[in-house]
Amino acid sequence: MYDLESLKKGQVVLIDKPLAWTSFDVVNKMRYAILKKHQLKKFKVGHAGTLDPLATGLLLICVGKATKTINTFQNLDKEYTGTFWLGATTPSYDRETDIDQHFETDHITPELIIDTAKKFTGRQKQFPPMFSAIKKNGKKLYEHARKGETVDIAPREIEIKEFEILAVNLPKVDFRVKVSKGTYIRSLAYDFGKALNSGGFLWSLRRTKIGNFNVDRAVSHQTWIKHLNNET
Repeated sequence: MYDLESLKKGQVVLIDKPLAWTSFDVVNKMRYAILKKHQLKKFKVGHAGTLDPLATGLLLICVGKATKTINTFQNLDKEYTGTFWLGATTPSYDRETDIDQHFETDHITPELIIDTAKKFTGRQKQFPPMFSAIKKNGKKLYEHARKGETVDIAPREIEIKEFEILAVNLPKVDFRVKVSKGTYIRSLAYDFGKALNSGGFLWSLRRTKIGNFNVDRAVSHQTWIKHLNNET
């Protein structure tokens, strides 16, 4: 499984990405381990769907010829669990940036939260966050955002297939959501807070599924590297 020929033929590795790591951090770490193990100068390794540094969970790492299938995996539905924080917003729609506005939450009840969640299922237009890697005028949106530049962002058509409220302990709301390709859960957090006549941002996020791939079958990148090196 970890010999060079098997790696070249292609493998899809299920990795549980840790908090604070970028998806490319994991890719680079695994690529380096392969290069070192087999004394190579280059080897193809990529991921099929970015996770923000503040998110954890399932990351599909494609090795060798499996990198040719990345687009196929990127088109699959994704499932997440996480927590919204209601009553405030941040420029990045998550905890990467500081709170910029506070809002009332006294009118928000568990019943209102559940009813509002029902209105979000289905096909819809969604504006991506300014703090994202989408390019505009040759630069990534987050590059514009960090310079304080304002640019027009076109909405994207997405589909929220399932949206379940798991627990309400204001200001935190736990949820599970199944979405189509291109859906930003940070934007969902912001839009959800706005729909409640308040504010909201993403407090935590974990990707649990990509298509039929489940995080329950994933390993840490450290564990994979140990297996690669025949370490116990």
